[in-house]
Parts: sequence; structure tokens; C-alpha cells
Amino acid sequence: MIPDKAPKEDVFHGSEDMKKSAHVPSFEKYKELYLKSIENPGEFWGDIAKDFFWKTKHTGRVFDYNFDVTKGEIFIKCMEGASTNICYNLLDYNIHERNLGDKVAFYWEGNEPGDELTVTYRELLRRVCQFANVLKSQGVKKGDRVSIYMPMVIELVVAMLGCARIGAVHSIVFAGFSAESLCERIMDSQCSLLITADGFYRGDKLINLKLLADEALRKCRDKGFPLEKCIMLKHLSKEEETSVGSQSPPAKRPCPDLQVPWNPEVDLCWHSLLREASDECEPEWCESEDPLFILYTSGSTGKPKGVLHTISGYMLYTATTFKMVFDHQPDDIYWCTADIGWITGHSYITYGPLASGATSVLFEGLPTYPDVGRMWEIVDKYRVTKFYTAPTAIRLLTKYGNEPVQKYKRESLKVLGTVGEPINPEAWQWYYSVVGDSRCPIVDTYWQTETGGHVLTPLPAATPLKPGSSTFPFFGVVPAILNESGEELEGPSEGYLVFKQPWPGLMRTVYGNHQRFETTYFKKFPGYYITGDGCRRDKDGYYWITGRIDDMLNVSGHLLSTAEVESALVEHESVAEAAVVGRPHPIKGESLYCFVTLNEGVTYNHTLEAELKKQVREKIGAIATPDYIQNAPGLPKTRSGKIMRRVLRKIACDEQELGDISTLADSSVVEQLFQNRCCTGV
Repeated sequence: MIPDKAPKEDVFHGSEDMKKSAHVPSFEKYKELYLKSIENPGEFWGDIAKDFFWKTKHTGRVFDYNFDVTKGEIFIKCMEGASTNICYNLLDYNIHERNLGDKVAFYWEGNEPGDELTVTYRELLRRVCQFANVLKSQGVKKGDRVSIYMPMVIELVVAMLGCARIGAVHSIVFAGFSAESLCERIMDSQCSLLITADGFYRGDKLINLKLLADEALRKCRDKGFPLEKCIMLKHLSKEEETSVGSQSPPAKRPCPDLQVPWNPEVDLCWHSLLREASDECEPEWCESEDPLFILYTSGSTGKPKGVLHTISGYMLYTATTFKMVFDHQPDDIYWCTADIGWITGHSYITYGPLASGATSVLFEGLPTYPDVGRMWEIVDKYRVTKFYTAPTAIRLLTKYGNEPVQKYKRESLKVLGTVGEPINPEAWQWYYSVVGDSRCPIVDTYWQTETGGHVLTPLPAATPLKPGSSTFPFFGVVPAILNESGEELEGPSEGYLVFKQPWPGLMRTVYGNHQRFETTYFKKFPGYYITGDGCRRDKDGYYWITGRIDDMLNVSGHLLSTAEVESALVEHESVAEAAVVGRPHPIKGESLYCFVTLNEGVTYNHTLEAELKKQVREKIGAIATPDYIQNAPGLPKTRSGKIMRRVLRKIACDEQELGDISTLADSSVVEQLFQNRCCTGV
């Protein structure tokens, strides 16, 4: 339970000006709303539902669920009996009922400075209706699955909303994934159509996306699943295209050397199809619990899980979390730097912001291209007020010092956010003091693909902030900390993070495998949703995510958090980033194997190694002294920026069989780490 009062000491507070207009202006107001949300969730979410359009009203309970596998099948239902269309709510309703037709929905910023496009809500609706008609002309209907494999372009939003408009289920595959990964996801979800692009640039690296898409389709055919339709957007290659609304097309970077494979029996041209399509399309009215999308996330078995989210609950939750967590105001310019291929992009680039009538920046490029000041140049260009990025990006930019940030004004910024993994206090402090000039509260959000939206998070005007803590639960979320025996721990404690009741945005199942859903998330501790993450609650009731529960180390009978050791290492002025894993030890059970990425210009030597061990010993205790520290010029990460500690454990133990590494961004990093192992032969 949240405390009666938040602490006043050793915390950071939002400004008094922010409190005047905030949706949740104080901790007392947060507590009032929170208690209502958990004691009477039907009334709480029912009131929020009044802000949306429903073709038919709900006839059953606003909220119903079973979390206990011993009492039957697990289920979560929201707004039972109601019907709606999420695309209608995001576009038509905002245009016709809220008069937002001429408001900018997206400022698109391409990979190259100068590639840009502005799209209003009315223009976006027109293009979405056109593409929805294209889908119908290709035989796509309600309930069909459509795979989308595209870069960060406006057409990606158009494709996903086109699916939603006709009740089709989109399955977006991040455009950095391999052909094998795309094939696996197409086959698992039995998609009837693939949507892709010719190619894109990631920094100065050209990605021939169509070549990868064709390889994936070839693999599908070889495995007995022939997918015979592929719509391709000409993003880099030349095309006389229709404009978006009254505007000219973006100045896309020409690429005459891009060789685009084309199979006339399978391939269809996006622009040609769009020219022939009507820009009016009635929405398909869907039941509240009809599926909206499938998004694959890595599983402990190596086989990705198809997380399935449904329409109404996801719509209510993403809209509410976006509005409250970022304290969205009508004149805000919001920028989430994630890729739409990940859940952060689904929830906080497309669905949450558009449901709230927000104006967003959609960014195709990299934070360091063409230089390390690119993000702050964009902040100044569009006068971004709310900025949301990953700790890995923040730590990357700290390596280059303060000057690339401080050469830009950043005066428009009001709220900063982080997502993807716990942010260490040192990076938090740099983000707060340098990027935000010590005036912007940081919302350190904890959530998962499965949760649909934020579950532990500060509210910028209401929550006193502790660097590195996700603070308190969002509305409707009831966390608990369990020990290995499944007993709830009270007060300051550390153990398994679980949730005692659902919220509207929680996933409904693993696509095609409800048993896996129940086993993975509910079997170990019946009556609870199991996050798989460890958590610590301090004396003030604040929650601190300690990492995946299998990243907790048992050293000589003492449970150590890898995140705590990593934070101690990163406090050293020479270290930019650190990752810690366990390595079997014949005496202690586990030993600490640490990987450290150093700041530019720093040389790794025995003196530095000794300093790092001393620092950890002094910060945590002798029991936490690292056994091995390896210089790591880079760390193995997913394309969303998460460190793949599973791979690091293999490297620490010199095990060459790595399992599924399809989500690995740069495989060359792994080869270098194996070569640099500091305990070869041990």
C-alpha cells in the first residue's frame, strides 16, 4: 500500500507552476484517486470510458477477472458487451467532437536533417481510410492478422491504424529484426498479408528491407506457409506519389544503388494501390474484447511469445497513462524516441498520444547521427515539452560530456521520462541536471509489453522523486512483493514483484497458446500476475526495480541485486555502463562477473580494476566484491536497447551455444567479448 504521506527529504519535487495546471497536482490527490481506482475499479474506469465513443454501451461488468489458476481459466474482461473502434476514437472522434482536424498529429523527422513532414489529424484520417480500403481490396477482413515490417515513417502509423479501422489484427515486427525472426512471427500468427518498405537508413548504414522481407517469405514457403501478398512502400526508391493532404512529399534521401527485388506475382506497390483507393471508409465496429494487435516478446524458452492486447481496455489504459504520467496539456509537443516496433512505440507514439489528441514527433534516425547533438537540435526545432527516452540512450550520451547538450537551449522542456530498464541514479542525475537544467521532473516508468502501459511510475507534479526509483503504482495497479514461498512481505523488503489484480491494459493471452500464458504469468504464485522482475521497497514505500529475478545473485547465501552492483560500478568516473551476471563458483555458489564499458579516452588496466573492486566493496560490502571485471567496448543489446544478460552469462561461462539471439542488435559485440574474456581457462 502507498504511504499516507510521501517523504520530504532527499527527494526532488515538481515546480509550483506545474502543480497549478496538472491533472494530478499533489500527492494527496494522487492517493485519493488511487484508492478509488483499487477499491472501485468499475466506477473509476467507467468514468474514464465516458470520454470515448461507444457504438453500443457495455452490458456486463466494467471489469471482471480471475487471477488464480486453481480456480479455473485465467481471464480479464473490460467493458463487456460494449462495441467501439479504436481508430474512430483516435481520429474521427478527435476531429468531429473535439475539433482537432487541423491540429498537427505528427512532425516526422527523417534520418537526415532536412527530411521532414507535418501531418494533421484530418490528413492522417484521409490516408488511413485510403489504406483501410486497400486492405479490404486485398481480401483482408476483421480478425485477419497482418504483419508490418517497416521503418519509422508516417506510413507505419497509417498501416497499423488501417488495420484497426477494419478490425484486422496487426503484428508489427521491428525493422531491425532478421528474416528468420520475421518468418517465425508471420507463421506463428498465420498472417495473411505482409506490409514492408524498400529500405531505410539507420545513421549512414543502408538497410535493404525488401531483401530481408523476401527472404522471410521464402523461408515461410519452405516451411509450408506460402504468403502470397506483400505491399511495399517506396521509401528510398523513386516514385511519383500522392501527397499527404495538401502537402508535398518529404525530401527523402535518394538511393540509386538500392537494388529492390520485385516479384509481380506477390508484390504490390503501396502508392499505386493508394491512388486507386477511396479516402472514405466506415469503421468496423468491434466487441470490447476483440483483439487489437499481437506483439512478440522474447521468452525464457527461446521461442518468442505473441502477447495479445484487446481493444477497449488497451485504449482506456494507454490514453489514461499517457495523459497522467506525462501530464499532457493541449499545447504540448511530445516526443518518444522509441521505435513503433516495440510496445513503447505502440502505446506511447501511436495509441496513447492520438487518443489524447496530442502532437508528437516521429523520429526515423539515431541519437548520434549525424552528430551527438541531434536529439537536442530536434527538441529546439519543434519546441518539445515532454521527452521520453531510454536509459541506454542517456548513458550513451553521457560519454560525450555536457557540451553537445548545452549548445542547445532546451528551454521548452517541462517533463523528462525514461523507459525500458531501471535507470541508475548517476544517469538520472545527469539527465535531470544537464538535459533538464534541474527544472524538469523525471518520470521513471516501469512496465512491460505484457502490461500494455505504465504500472509503476511517478506523476510529475504529484510524486516526490528519488533518483532510480519508479516510485509508486499507477491507478488500478496493486503491487506486492513475495518471497520464494509466495508469502507477501510488508514494509521495507525485497523479492518477487507481482500484481494482485488486473488493470484494463493487461495482456489477455499468448496468441494461440493460452496455457503458456497461464504457466508463465500465473502458475508459480496463484492469485498473482508474476512480472518476472525483482523489486525492493524502501522505508518510505518507494519501489525500486532490481532487474529480472534470475538476475539476482546468491553469493555465499546472500542475495545480491545485479542492478545494485552495476550502479556502484557506474558511479566511477571512468565507467559509462556496466552489466553484472553470475558465474558458478565451487565455494560461494555464484561469483560476480562484471562487464564495464569505459568513457572515451579511458584505458583499462589493473589500477582501474582495483579501484572498481574497491568502490563496489565500499558501496555495498565485501560480499559484493567482483570476482571478475572484463573490459567491454560494447554490450550485447536488443534493438530496443535492453542488455541481453542471458548472453553475458554464456560469455562469462565460456559457453559458445547462445540460443536465440535474433533480437541482438550487433552480433560482432559478442565475438569481441568472447575474445576479451578475463578468466579464460578458469
